[in-house]
Amino acid sequence: MGVMDISRVGFAGLGSMGGPMALNLARAGVPLLVWNRTPGKADQVAEAVEDVAELFARCEVVILMLKDEAAVDAVLDRGGPAFAGRVAGRTIVHMGTTAPGHSRELEAGLRAAGAKYVEAPVSGSRIPAEAGELVAMLAGDPAAIEEIRELFGPMCRETVHCGPVPNGLLMKLAVNVHLTAVVTGLAETVHFARAHGLDLGLLADVLGAGQLASPILRVKAPKLVEEDFAPQASIANVLANVELIAAAAGEAGLELPLIEASRALYAETARRGFGAEDMVAVVKALEARPSPRSEDQLR
Repeated sequence: MGVMDISRVGFAGLGSMGGPMALNLARAGVPLLVWNRTPGKADQVAEAVEDVAELFARCEVVILMLKDEAAVDAVLDRGGPAFAGRVAGRTIVHMGTTAPGHSRELEAGLRAAGAKYVEAPVSGSRIPAEAGELVAMLAGDPAAIEEIRELFGPMCRETVHCGPVPNGLLMKLAVNVHLTAVVTGLAETVHFARAHGLDLGLLADVLGAGQLASPILRVKAPKLVEEDFAPQASIANVLANVELIAAAAGEAGLELPLIEASRALYAETARRGFGAEDMVAVVKALEARPSPRSEDQLR
């Protein structure tokens, strides 16, 4: 099945990631119908519906890019009377990030109701979403994935089939272990350099010239240098992802000390009121801490 063979594609969730993803689908000529909890955003992307039930009634494929498990369950009416009729005969594509166990249970419920399910979380933040350069980690029945694979082209630079559900989400969480450590380490690097009076622009140049150069460095280093905390991936979003990683690690009997340290630091940053700011705002929590030298002087 090609993209244009699908009579209409539904897209639920037009947040900082979902908005540009849906817009890229619409620009590619995909027959799109959108729904968002806040209606204003939907009108700017494609034909919109106010009632999410209409989205399912009119679309044979529905993409979900929603905040969390509760939002997914609410949109599907999972556990409610409308669930079976809403999803039967449709392919549900879950592109957000939720607990792997939730996705496994969701797949079982959808299959029992006569629906197909594709797990497709993405790696990347707002800028790759706008550029159509996300990486999708697909999991589920290979035939169901093949039927909709062309839909990912306008949104993603690459798609990787990770096996059965919930391997897509587990892969996403594994990627985020590394991403969290990298960006948090960069924030600490800038915090250290600033305290020693180094030229931060020069620091960014040195980092970009060596083996640490990467797309994430090119995006996040200037934000730290310029103290630009406009969100691409927010502190609150990163904290939610870190909580999912910690839970999955616990289920596997693993200790992840860097993740545990990051979990505490991002939670501290959120408590200080910076939850809506970009993840590099973790540096604000570091800056707000009293230095060991000042504590020694108080003794």
